Amino acid sequence: MYAVIKTGGKQYRVAAGEKIKVEQIPADVGSEITLDQVLMVGEGESVKIGTPVVSGAAVKATVVSHGRHDKIKIFKMRRRKHYQKHQGHRQNYTELRIEAISA
Repeated sequence: MYAVIKTGGKQYRVAAGEKIKVEQIPADVGSEITLDQVLMVGEGESVKIGTPVVSGAAVKATVVSHGRHDKIKIFKMRRRKHYQKHQGHRQNYTELRIEAISA
């Protein structure tokens, strides 16, 4: 069984037992959270698609860790104007382990 969930403005395809990195969620490490914005649930040939969410569906996940992604380098330049700007960015994330999908 798999599901498509929405969290942090992005959509993820998840199945039980997987680990995913999502936008930072304010929860303690080891705590269990419920993701209730389930857009689609599928099992074999049967698929339930929500309008926009599947009613009664939820995904239970456990917070494994918090961290920061690799640095992204940002470089801006205007030719012939003697302008250069260097900048970096590291996005925070929360790593989740999907425990169960209930439809």
